[in-house]
Amino acid sequence: MSISSDSRIAVVTGASSGIGEATARTLAAQGYHVVVGARRLDRLQALADEIGGTALELDVTDEDSVTAFTTVLPRVDVLVNNAGGAKGLAPVAEADLDDWRWMWETNVLGTLRITKALLPKLIESGDGLIVTVTSVAAFHAYDNGSGYTSAKHAQAVLHRTLRGELLGQPVRLTEIAPGAVETEFSLVRFAGDQERADSVYEGITPLVAQDIAEIIGFVASRPAHVNLDQIIVAPRDQAAPSRFHRTTG
Repeated sequence: MSISSDSRIAVVTGASSGIGEATARTLAAQGYHVVVGARRLDRLQALADEIGGTALELDVTDEDSVTAFTTVLPRVDVLVNNAGGAKGLAPVAEADLDDWRWMWETNVLGTLRITKALLPKLIESGDGLIVTVTSVAAFHAYDNGSGYTSAKHAQAVLHRTLRGELLGQPVRLTEIAPGAVETEFSLVRFAGDQERADSVYEGITPLVAQDIAEIIGFVASRPAHVNLDQIIVAPRDQAAPSRFHRTTG
């Protein structure tokens, strides 16, 4: 792999589908050399070939994978922490600890690993940007969602803490908290149950991945002195994580 150190480099995690894939295309169109990371390398390679970027296998839950991914990058100007997800929808009394571990490892510790590893390069760039995709679940709790909401709250607090710790350094930090976005998110949450996943979006017009990608592109295009701290974005049909206006028929 050869990436010119003269290129502006954007790293997007969880880029094999959904918001990550759309964000990679958007940032590539803005002139970034986009390095896409995820576990599904076949999907990544097709995307990288399309946008003129670089595909590297990445498992944010694995320290060795993160090290291998980050050490080959000559510089980093933008990091989009997009890798994450939910598993299950169970009350606390029936919580599956394996699901909880996966959600915390992926959303929280995964974000920590990749951010910590790339911080020196982001600072060295002279105008670094860290975008962390959290969720409206980082602001609200809802029944049966404690595993995911607790992980997203923790991920968001990690990001918000870093905003203060990096004050005075040439790095901006933006948290983007989407509501209902129709991607593979619900399919993963419900272990491949397509019918149950589809039911999440019945009767509403959800956001799509490109909606979030365009916001990330806008954030990345702001001048160095402008920091967009938090952006909460949801469909018009959604007022809270579990509160929707649904049409029938």
